[in-house]
Amino acid sequence: MSTPQPLAGIRVVEFTHMVMGPAAGAILAALGAEVVRVEPAEGDKTRTLLGSGAGYFPMYNRHKKSISLDLKSADGLATAKALAADADILIENFRPGALDKLGLGYDALSELNPRLIYCSAKGFLPGPYEKRTALDEVAQMMGGLAYMTGPPGRPLRAGSSVIDVTGGMFGVIGVLAALEERHRTGKGKLVQASLFETTVYLVGQHMAQLAVTGKPASPMPARISAWAIYDVFETKDDPVFIGVVTDALWEKFCKLFGLDDLWADESLRKNNERVLQRDRILPQIRTLIAGFTRAEVIDRLEGTGLPFAPIGRPEDMFDDPHLAATGALEPVTLADGTETRLPTIPIAFDGALVARPSTLPAPGADNDLVRGISGR
Repeated sequence: MSTPQPLAGIRVVEFTHMVMGPAAGAILAALGAEVVRVEPAEGDKTRTLLGSGAGYFPMYNRHKKSISLDLKSADGLATAKALAADADILIENFRPGALDKLGLGYDALSELNPRLIYCSAKGFLPGPYEKRTALDEVAQMMGGLAYMTGPPGRPLRAGSSVIDVTGGMFGVIGVLAALEERHRTGKGKLVQASLFETTVYLVGQHMAQLAVTGKPASPMPARISAWAIYDVFETKDDPVFIGVVTDALWEKFCKLFGLDDLWADESLRKNNERVLQRDRILPQIRTLIAGFTRAEVIDRLEGTGLPFAPIGRPEDMFDDPHLAATGALEPVTLADGTETRLPTIPIAFDGALVARPSTLPAPGADNDLVRGISGR
């Protein structure tokens, strides 16, 4: 079976850095689009980040070509405009107005290429905040996600660049919608995505909770769960998450673990009744699960329909049997020759994932090829 490439033939030029913009381009590239990443002569600074930033470049810049341009030079600017004139999609996530000053904003480039779909990924959509500098962390703190993630009084960012990546995904959704509209109108348009509004969309369920209940949502570590058993439980060795989310699963859970006394209590037969008596139920369940190893709990729950999960770490995913069986980790050769495997986008077409090998290009590795294609 050949690797699906539904966006084959679509040309994308990227003026991006860090995560949000590159993530949008990475999704389009994984789907088969030809993506040209424009970097400065010395290469994008994201390539050399340390610590938690060390994985940004390899994760979000696969399947792309690299061209190095000095956008302050006449030749570099002319090449950039030639790339945009030949592109279906442009993605940028620099500070507001930065590309406009260079003549690479939407207004200028849409005159040059009326079919261009111009995706601008920013901290904020147009409005009072649009000139502010925003990062993933800023948006999580400002938009309520950090408040909901940490315990009361201790806002905590989520453990990955969830807003950068989700914001990039919304950008791609907008681009694909504009691409479909272009089939009808023949014209491109400006698509804008943002970190702050993405965060607010993700906490929208908690805003709706206030509308429904009249009470503000509590941070997740202190929340009142919608289910009595929906938590992490300690075992003899490693913890495991277990969820009992329907009345039928409650019956099954009681039978699996010999909880005859709890099943006999008819005041616990309905979910909301169990939630109200959670403080009575949970100590018994915690004591029970603590008597098993994690493997024993998983063996008992496997195939039952009850939600459960071992507590995985990122490094555990390299050896996950499901990911190995489905081919969800694709071979990647880093710029220094190191070989690894990284996640492909989590979409299958007719049962086939889009994973395929890639080698990260050195800065400007495709200068001659891209200049030839663009006529520059």
